[in-house]
Amino acid sequence: MRIYVTGVGVVSGIGNNTTEHLQALSSSRHGMGKVTLFPTSLDATVSEVKYTNADLKQLLGLPTNKILSRTTLLGMLAAKEALKNSGITDIHAFRTGFISSTSVGGMDLSEQAYADFKANPNDTDVQMFAQHDCGDSTQRIAEYLGINEFVTTVSTACSSGANAVIMGVRMIKNGLLDAVIVGGVDSLCKFTLNGFNSLMILDKEHCRPFDNSRAGLNLGEGAGYIVLQNEYSLYSDPYCLLTGYANANDAYHQTATSPEGDGPYECMRQSIEMAGLKPKDIGYINVHGTGTPNNDLSEGKAIERLVGNKIPPFSSVKAFIGHTLDAAEGIEAVLSVLLVANGIVYPNLNFKTPIEGTNLVPVTEYKTGLKLNHVLSNSFGFGGNDSSLLFSSINK
Repeated sequence: MRIYVTGVGVVSGIGNNTTEHLQALSSSRHGMGKVTLFPTSLDATVSEVKYTNADLKQLLGLPTNKILSRTTLLGMLAAKEALKNSGITDIHAFRTGFISSTSVGGMDLSEQAYADFKANPNDTDVQMFAQHDCGDSTQRIAEYLGINEFVTTVSTACSSGANAVIMGVRMIKNGLLDAVIVGGVDSLCKFTLNGFNSLMILDKEHCRPFDNSRAGLNLGEGAGYIVLQNEYSLYSDPYCLLTGYANANDAYHQTATSPEGDGPYECMRQSIEMAGLKPKDIGYINVHGTGTPNNDLSEGKAIERLVGNKIPPFSSVKAFIGHTLDAAEGIEAVLSVLLVANGIVYPNLNFKTPIEGTNLVPVTEYKTGLKLNHVLSNSFGFGGNDSSLLFSSINK
């Protein structure tokens, strides 16, 4: 069964929709800056969506006094664009589902509520705590879209967005859904910023994925969703096909990937094998590329194991938008689809020197007019939960 990608929607620190993202990528305009969403003593470089919660509510046509987490609002904006973009006018004409990933959930609200509770325990709005659970944002986004056929949440750290996509594909292939909106969303909050700081993997400066001088990641926020459909439910011409996917856990460490990249290698290999392709057929790799010493070296070794010396063009978008955690592959799936459909690749910002002992040189310029038949997109999470997705041109 063919799985078609028919819609895309995205919001991040570089744009409010797909058009703004393509403009930012083409002009090498990143979204990095200092934290403004909440007070912090950390000197951290992050990528924030350039809208307040009040701005987001106005864009979504929601009452300004309605209590909603920032995660929910970002997810609504991207999912709304994806659904509209797909051409689906009646979500009840076919079995339509919504599968979203998040790790932050409503933490921005519960952090605020906790501070209020400490100051005045007898005057705290319990609704602020009620949205803490990850599944709450998924349910609220689905209700906003009018979807009630099948709704669920995936949370497997930074591979979550990819695993939401994989689950959606399997639901369609097994005849349980005809169409599904899949992806992920996360907002910035104190907990994640402090947590990554405690792991000592934040870079105070602008991150440098795959550069020998890389020193850590920059966090970001945003949301990205794609619409998957079977051939019987198509309303419009698809962007491309989703032809391969895999999840592989190397179970090496709680937060680090194995030095030889066993998990990344296996999920890339299995994705390519599922599509009936060879590694040489891959025209571009959207790497996970966080900018941490462990991730980039591990992923790089896995790529070299996979393709040998003939390394295809690759780059990381995280120097543009930061590491958006569970939203990462949701956003990067959107970008991968756009690359296949438009024949473009975006630059890996801040790259100067290859990682010592490797020949890994990413794309450093925005390129157009390419024929990208197959794009591989990687997303790796804590605990070695690694996933890859393979997007292919319909006329390959």
